[in-house]
Amino acid sequence: MLDIGGIRHPSRVLVAPMAGVTDRPFRDLCRRFGAHWLVGEMLTSDQSLWHSRKSQSRQVCADELGPRWIQIAGADPGMMAAAATANELAGAHMIDINMGCPAKKVCNKAAGSALLRDEYLVREILEQVTAAVTIPVTLKIRLGWSKEQQNAEAIAEIAQAAGISALTVHGRTRACKFEGTVDYDAIGRVKRAVSIPVIGNGDIKSPIHAKQVMGRTGVDAVMVGRAALGRPWLVSAIDRLLSDDGPVPLPSMAQRIEAVQQHLSALLDFYGVDHGCKIARKHVGWFLEANMKEGKALSREFNRLQSADEQRQMILRWSTMTTMECAA
Repeated sequence: MLDIGGIRHPSRVLVAPMAGVTDRPFRDLCRRFGAHWLVGEMLTSDQSLWHSRKSQSRQVCADELGPRWIQIAGADPGMMAAAATANELAGAHMIDINMGCPAKKVCNKAAGSALLRDEYLVREILEQVTAAVTIPVTLKIRLGWSKEQQNAEAIAEIAQAAGISALTVHGRTRACKFEGTVDYDAIGRVKRAVSIPVIGNGDIKSPIHAKQVMGRTGVDAVMVGRAALGRPWLVSAIDRLLSDDGPVPLPSMAQRIEAVQQHLSALLDFYGVDHGCKIARKHVGWFLEANMKEGKALSREFNRLQSADEQRQMILRWSTMTTMECAA
């Protein structure tokens, strides 16, 4: 049972916040396959920018199943606190603070993982945000700025003292971005440094690997990111193995094709036909490459389609194919 600030559920697997990925349609898709904990795309704390199409799509959806978990990013404590308050008033159940994003456009504004270089500012942000809301506040970090500047344990202690309800640790530094080996032992040291729930993150690709990471680090849960692209059923497969219930039956080809059809319809409804068609290309591409032997070729073909009707017709044709690879 995972308890985050009084919000409890048996699932010990979270879907990571991924910009351009974990939008409302993707979260709904993952939930249909059994996911419970999902963090939305990063939302800027600058409310003057919330009128843009991108920011509007990342705000609280009041009709979404809970827990509605919104991630905010920024470097100004007052703005971060105000953004957290606005999201709580809009119906968010949980707030996550981004101090792990390695992207230049985020770090150049002294936000994301760049904040790890300023422990005083980290403390100010965390204290002001937790004081501003009544809902649980969580934090996502990396091990530090670089291999020579690792301070995740110190940040974890600051977070716990500030009232953070749970901490997610990606086992790389900002300098590593998404390259190189994940340092799971370092995640384990962070877990041992604090008593709040710690969630391990980084290159967790299968149920067996997730179980190994939990055993090695002692973390309370794991967070899955890129491995869930095209495989939204991965979360329930991991949860089942962690609960010693044995392997979860994989969805059939017909069930997978139906899921893609539903996802396409949701994207078109959420973004509108023109923009939805463009967004669909990457999601369908991930599905194809994760599940079909001819995935890359089919993805190139799908990307050339110009209308929603063409996309729907192509997906229907896949239901007659028998070359689906076995994927967890």
